[in-house]
Amino acid sequence: MVFEKIQKIIANQTDKDLSEITLETSIHDDLDADSLDLFQIINDIEDEFGVQFEETDGLQTVADVVKFVEDNQ
Repeated sequence: MVFEKIQKIIANQTDKDLSEITLETSIHDDLDADSLDLFQIINDIEDEFGVQFEETDGLQTVADVVKFVEDNQ
């Protein structure tokens, strides 16, 4: 359920199809998202799940984001 919500947030911000966003999707390489897109994605995830990202450098894939949210809820 966490993945599906994150997947929708990313899809809405990047205009990608849901099928293009998997757990293995690279946040930087596969999403064609600029820094403003990434900022908005992080803000939307923080609002949706009530978590706070202090550092995003370690988040390489969608799976990393899902794990972070699950570990910090």
